[in-house]
Amino acid sequence: MSTLSKRSTIYFEPSIHKALKLRAASSETSISELVDEAVRLLMHEDQADLAAVRQRVNEPEISYEALLSSLEADGKI
Repeated sequence: MSTLSKRSTIYFEPSIHKALKLRAASSETSISELVDEAVRLLMHEDQADLAAVRQRVNEPEISYEALLSSLEADGKI
């Protein structure tokens, strides 16, 4: 078992819980470790998304309507 230090209660749909139990058993790890890793991956994706937003902060904005008009003018729709 890992050195996880905080405890929390998480409720899963029965089918998801069953899948987690099978995955944990087949990978010789715990459900807690699987959930911890999934949350870490999710937060890593959030970091990447925020970095992409920061890189594009100075790009000009265009409304959806203007985009559609532009695509129509270019014969793309």
